[in-house]
Amino acid sequence: MNRFYRIPRQWLALMLCWTSLGVFAQEEVKLAPVTRTYAITNVNIIQGPGRKVDMGTVIIRNGIIQGVGKNLFIPAEAIVIKADSMYVYAGFIDGYSRAGVIKPKQETNRERPKDPGNPDPEQAGITPQNDVRTSLNPADKSVEDLRAVGFTTAQVVPYGGMLSGTGSIIQLGGETVNEMLLLPGTSFYSELTGAQRMYPATVIGVMSKYRELYRQASLAKSYESMYASNRSGLERPSNDKILEAFYPVIDKRIPVLFKADRYLDINRILILQKELGFNVVLGDVKDGADLTNKIKSANAKVFLSLDLPDEVKEDKEAKKDQSNAEKKALEKRKAEAIAQYTAQAGVFQKAGVVFGFSTASAKTKDIPANLRRMIAAGLTEDQALAALTTTPAQILGIADRVGTVDNGKIANLVISDKPYFNEKAKVRYVFVDGVLYKYEVKEEKKSDAKNAGGKKIDPNGKWSYTTETPQGNTSGTITIKSDGSGYAGTMTSSMSDRATELKSILLEGNVLSFSFGFDAGGGSMTIEVNLTIDGNDFEGTMSIGQYGSFPMKGSKDPNR
Repeated sequence: MNRFYRIPRQWLALMLCWTSLGVFAQEEVKLAPVTRTYAITNVNIIQGPGRKVDMGTVIIRNGIIQGVGKNLFIPAEAIVIKADSMYVYAGFIDGYSRAGVIKPKQETNRERPKDPGNPDPEQAGITPQNDVRTSLNPADKSVEDLRAVGFTTAQVVPYGGMLSGTGSIIQLGGETVNEMLLLPGTSFYSELTGAQRMYPATVIGVMSKYRELYRQASLAKSYESMYASNRSGLERPSNDKILEAFYPVIDKRIPVLFKADRYLDINRILILQKELGFNVVLGDVKDGADLTNKIKSANAKVFLSLDLPDEVKEDKEAKKDQSNAEKKALEKRKAEAIAQYTAQAGVFQKAGVVFGFSTASAKTKDIPANLRRMIAAGLTEDQALAALTTTPAQILGIADRVGTVDNGKIANLVISDKPYFNEKAKVRYVFVDGVLYKYEVKEEKKSDAKNAGGKKIDPNGKWSYTTETPQGNTSGTITIKSDGSGYAGTMTSSMSDRATELKSILLEGNVLSFSFGFDAGGGSMTIEVNLTIDGNDFEGTMSIGQYGSFPMKGSKDPNR
């Protein structure tokens, strides 16, 4: 565990101040218009995969799309957005998400149950009666971040154990949970996650418990039906909220959404599905390419993870060293595994497996680049767009409301200055339920242009920095050095006499990014830093989760 700030009370006080002041990144501006009518003009309309209207107009009134096409009459009360040859798409749909879901605090001193073989259901992670709506926070920064890359709708699920509760479909906008809610109770969320120090602690134990509960629920439901038809002489059915939560699954009114990121888990889930007969959706799949036929034969729907492993950088030194065969073979296997992960969407597409995407484990800032990697690995742009819009809308049963840019659909739209899958594309506007969010695009700095012309950026050395916060400035040093295959580094702060190790150091052009963690009173948090280097100076931001992003600037020590 990193120990960057060993005076956690100061940081906690600072965070509480930020939260109370409502400080968030200032690149998004939510508009409060006097009218709910909009006209987006001179825009390339991508109505859906393979459907395009060049330089047309989209009319929105009271949160609904009222017109799509050319030469449309623009209402007098409309706010006109001159898109100037931009591109408008249906808002993207996240099929398996935790956007806005409050993660419960981890209990470190939880008492061990008196009977670990038969614990209280809640202690064992068996709470299918829970509803994700009770743990939603509309102001959580994850909602804002996901919206900023084009997502407008998400199926969110609760945190928990093997049976966490029911998921719901929400809009990524609104000030209350009721305003966000599009459709409640859309999935029966499950994991192959064992309980700690009690039954079921193992995956095999979880599968056994799952079978037991499902069959008990089937029997209880059958008895209730019989009792309802003729109560005379029959004992009154017992009320069991855990078993009752299974009833919509047994009736196949909702599917079981299973977390299924690993190969073995997918296999085990499909075994359960075959035995018990429920409809299944595999969520956040990362390693399923070798199970394509099995997934298809089970008629399972899939939400592929938008989290991809980092690409392997070529180790030139190892390549020159012909004697290091073992290392070369290891790097080759690693590269092949990453290539398989990246090409998985294309494999599923060719096999006819129905899939959308999941952001549950992905870093939001990496999503556009990861989509481009999938496209480069064999997925077409239309297929990627379908997996973001029309296909998840069909899987979730909301295709009549969202997923395309058509009259009568909810006004969930994303507008980018270039085609969305273009590397240089920036999201400029997002509509959620007809509410407009505008994103300011920072102008390219001169240093960016220089670097594009081939100027080499060297981050190695010792850098002094200051960070501005509502509580004043914090200063310290950042030390970066090459380690052969990449970079390593440490960071100090005026609030601590300790240095912390930097993680995920990456130099792209003249942008240096990294992350680090700190321990705040028993809890940990990851801080992300993005810096634009201009010669011996840099400017950028330090992002601290839901507490916002804060300016950071510094310069290199010429003697180090």
